[in-house]
Amino acid sequence: MSLSGHVYTAPDGLRGFDTASTVTAIAAAALHKAGCRFCVRYVRRDKPHASALSPKEAKSLLNAGLGLMAVQYVESESSWKPTAVKGSRNGEIAASEVEKLEFPWGITIWCDLEGVEVGTPAQQTIDYCNRWHAAVSSAGYVPGLYVGYRAGLTPLQLYRSLRFTHYWGAYNLNADKYPAVRGLQMRQSQRKPEDSPTGVGLDFQVDRVSADALGGRPTLLALEGWPELP
Repeated sequence: MSLSGHVYTAPDGLRGFDTASTVTAIAAAALHKAGCRFCVRYVRRDKPHASALSPKEAKSLLNAGLGLMAVQYVESESSWKPTAVKGSRNGEIAASEVEKLEFPWGITIWCDLEGVEVGTPAQQTIDYCNRWHAAVSSAGYVPGLYVGYRAGLTPLQLYRSLRFTHYWGAYNLNADKYPAVRGLQMRQSQRKPEDSPTGVGLDFQVDRVSADALGGRPTLLALEGWPELP
């Protein structure tokens, strides 16, 4: 049985947040009150993570009025080598984890591409991404790519060599590193003190949806009546 809710395409201007930490019901309600309307939470890559998204937390986030997407932990934010084999394995795990969470088909699941070891051949990174994409899309989900610092590919390679059509940019990604032609449909920014509701000590970053140059926007799971705009 799937999580309650429907698959929505996120509207332009929608504000949300991403975090690798567990979000309590109190924090979810406070962030919703502060104007957030979606959350991106992490699922495992290899070993289990105590702070990975759980079914209980997923339901709590939805009940707080937040839309929900998932992103997979990256191997390293500073240095790692993508390969085709890793891409297939990690993509299969990402798909398996969201299936266990009972996400319905059609939700955007993000691949975290950052920290690629300097000197890694671009083709290895391309193969990793495309194998990850194939594994996630074949399970019925929409693959998205989080492009961070040192993604290992040029803007043209990101657009022309990859199967992805959904891109999310990190807070430290310069505009000249955005995927060519299409650009981004979700942008991350560093959390400012005023972004954190009083009493909420959650470590998170702020995200905002904006259609890319070809009209693409991410999809997410949310309850009936979403989004109740601030």
